[in-house]
Amino acid sequence: QTCHLAAVTGLEWLMPVPEPSYFQFDSYTSLIRVPLYLLRIRTESAEMNLRYPLVALLVVTTLTLSSCGNDSETQSLTVYSGRSEKLVGPIFDDFEAATGIDVAVRYGSSNDLALALSAEGDKTTADVFLSRSPGPIGYLDDLGMLSPLEAGVLARVDTRHRSPDGRWVGFAGRGRVLVYNIDEVAEADLPDSVFDLTRPAYQGQVAIPGSNSSFQDWFTVFRLRNGDEAAIAWLDAMVANGSRFYPKNRAIVEAVGRNEVTFGLVNHYYNFQEIAANGDAQRSANHGFRPGDDGGLMIIATAAILKESDDQDLANRLVAHVLSNAQQRYLTNSVYEYPLATGIDPSPVLPPIPSDSVGAVDIDHMAAEFQHTKIGRAHV
Repeated sequence: QTCHLAAVTGLEWLMPVPEPSYFQFDSYTSLIRVPLYLLRIRTESAEMNLRYPLVALLVVTTLTLSSCGNDSETQSLTVYSGRSEKLVGPIFDDFEAATGIDVAVRYGSSNDLALALSAEGDKTTADVFLSRSPGPIGYLDDLGMLSPLEAGVLARVDTRHRSPDGRWVGFAGRGRVLVYNIDEVAEADLPDSVFDLTRPAYQGQVAIPGSNSSFQDWFTVFRLRNGDEAAIAWLDAMVANGSRFYPKNRAIVEAVGRNEVTFGLVNHYYNFQEIAANGDAQRSANHGFRPGDDGGLMIIATAAILKESDDQDLANRLVAHVLSNAQQRYLTNSVYEYPLATGIDPSPVLPPIPSDSVGAVDIDHMAAEFQHTKIGRAHV
């Protein structure tokens, strides 16, 4: 509830509202409903006229003592979200509308938020952390900062898409693809492997979102699977072949659509969003590398609850909300991601869910690589 009274010298004043109207005050034991025409306060210079002063005084006293005090009892949660407001903001809005629980969200890079949480330690005010991948959450789990999720929440997700210790769950998947300009490239000429992009035929034609955390998540697993030497050799070869840098996936899809660049390594759902917005004017399509190729991994977005949260039950309710049928359908039908809650089918416009996923990689390895990234960044 919001207190509509403010203290002034010797008097209380009521914020003006249209009339006829009523002021409602809910407390644990009573409901006061007073016609506002009894409480109209008009200020003219230093003079104030008050109708029915005794009734007004009683109501003002009650509201001052009770309504203002109830603000501190409003239920609330604090979320650190590595997923953008555009994608997950509607999920939080629906949760607030359904439960009356206020949700304060700090948006940012998953990596940066994980490092911030580790720095805050037991002083953190965060209740829930949403990450673009298991790596940052696995890092926090290694620090002992996460709580076990309730059994009912864990049961919503297949064991392949949640942590072995029950401290995080995947809630959406994004496949890595090669987006290409359909006016410049025939399907028959598309590459089978991400390793093909280092060939002279692709010189200067491929865009990479090098600073994007999703690309960094993918490259982490690419290194784990192929070894540092091979992974760095591939990256050096891409740079030598004139690959072009863009800061974000969407910027690449937009550039490919206007034929500024021919190819780009991105998350799959951006092109579906651009097609939904632009129709046939969007001159791009997704290409999946051959099955099993490292260029086609699925990255799992994850959710966890901080051990220091004072509202474990509410936090579990929020994570359960993210995994609810309605929100999972929103994620796949509007955002075009792969839903991870059991029993929810992907949008019919999406290709089959990739068989390989970042979430399936040993979480200890992911956390170790995140720590390696942290140390590397400290020396940049």
